[in-house]
Amino acid sequence: MSLLTEPFQPEPASHDERQIERQALLEALRRNLHLLGELAIRYDVETRPERPANMPSVHRSQAVVDLIGDEMSRLAQEQVRVLLLDRQHRVTGQRTIYQGNGYGALVRAAEIFRPAIAAAVPSIIVAHNHPSGNPEPSQADIELTRDLAQAGKLLAIELVDHIVIGSDGWTSLGAQGLIP
Repeated sequence: MSLLTEPFQPEPASHDERQIERQALLEALRRNLHLLGELAIRYDVETRPERPANMPSVHRSQAVVDLIGDEMSRLAQEQVRVLLLDRQHRVTGQRTIYQGNGYGALVRAAEIFRPAIAAAVPSIIVAHNHPSGNPEPSQADIELTRDLAQAGKLLAIELVDHIVIGSDGWTSLGAQGLIP
């Protein structure tokens, strides 16, 4: 019995072999893109959503509160929303990520960023309400904000702000310096 003393090294691929591999890879990508298109149709995913010309711009936290604060401050259950923003910080969409109970919400970063990835937007603002009326962020809110900022950097999607809305007012975690 003989032992191999040299590590296995494949022979360099010829130009023809590399060309065949490239063609196979391109064909696999085409099939997967077709599959993704079929899934988008099946699940009614908008691949090119219409965007009205008069989309509101949100360059300040107050603009977000003006847009959704009145409605969210009156909710009896905690709700987490994501505002999808284009490069000029115009709102291109709004998604409710979580509708919870009167005591809290457990939300994963993946759920927050999923609509932003699907819509191919460069920025988001997260807003949630406190049914208690107190807009002060909890420790969990602060930790979520830091996690979202970190995840956003990895995904190249900027977390512009995280706003907590209550019947007694609102708090911007971005204005408090909690978004690095």
